Amino acid sequence: MGEDVTTQIVLTTLNARYMHTAFGLRYLYANLAELQSSAIIEEFTLQQRPIDIAETLLKHHPEIIGFGVYIWNVAEVTKTVELLKQVSPETIIVLGGPEVSHLPDKPAVVDMADYVIMGAAEKSFRTLCQLLLSGNKPLERHIQSDELPLDQLQLPYAYYTDEDIKNRLIYVEASRGCPFKCEFCLSSLDKTSKPFELDLFLEEMDMLFQRGARNFKFIDRTFNLKVSSSVSILEFFLERMTDDLYLHFEVVPDNLPDKLKAIIQKFPEHVLQFEIGVQTFDENIQALISRKQDNEKTCSNLHWLREETHAYIHADLIFGLPSDTLKNFARSFDKLVALNPHEIQLGILKRLRGRSEE
Repeated sequence: MGEDVTTQIVLTTLNARYMHTAFGLRYLYANLAELQSSAIIEEFTLQQRPIDIAETLLKHHPEIIGFGVYIWNVAEVTKTVELLKQVSPETIIVLGGPEVSHLPDKPAVVDMADYVIMGAAEKSFRTLCQLLLSGNKPLERHIQSDELPLDQLQLPYAYYTDEDIKNRLIYVEASRGCPFKCEFCLSSLDKTSKPFELDLFLEEMDMLFQRGARNFKFIDRTFNLKVSSSVSILEFFLERMTDDLYLHFEVVPDNLPDKLKAIIQKFPEHVLQFEIGVQTFDENIQALISRKQDNEKTCSNLHWLREETHAYIHADLIFGLPSDTLKNFARSFDKLVALNPHEIQLGILKRLRGRSEE
């Protein structure tokens, strides 16, 4: 992923901060096959000016620039693509990511780009690049991608650089998708949760660990869905405990059986962080958004985590869900405060493309 002024393909995005890494770009790079030697990854942050980003990208004289577009960077990507098309209209712009995957519900940048890949793009992006670089431009600009079976994917972990490992969060995933169908969540578009082969995943984690990786952020939507796998992963890290190990997981709050509790209790302070999406305790709202949550178990487990473990608890609430009022929200907020998580994040309901607005 070094510097090459004749690079044909540049994979890029704007991260919220430098400490974040673009996991999706590394997946695309890992699955480029014979095109990998002609491609590089260039990451930027929201703090950088679009004109500077465009200049850096064009220094490589690429034929194709692929952008990852997300809710947090769509405005800046739009400005950057607009500049690129003004200065270098012959450069082919390909967009992918959640913010452009739900046509006709689209941001303005879609009309500026040459191609848009909707859905998981590991195979579709490679195929598109092969066609474009051989002079065969597809007529269809909007490409609906078919998701590959997980065992056909090349994993991206070898493409974290030494600098990434030393200074940034290392994103990993033991599974993809979410089985729950909560409205207003993009994960509800998933059909189910699919695990990666566990032994292979742990081999990859071991290689990262041996290279010095210590800050792991699991992006699994429901890390504790399959408890046996959760226990195996936690045991893997417990056996490799260091003073600087950090593990971040997103967990469903009402599924902590005794076997999982036993392993969680073994971790010392400052290692585990659990992001727990409570969202609301209001049963009527839960029904309206198709959210299945056992409130009694949720409260019991949050209390147990806070009192009996060293895990750092980050709990989420959302205001603005259907039929929500200040009074309803205050009840959920007070209930969560009484459970004493270390941190409560209040989210205002966002407009997510591809989701219901009703």
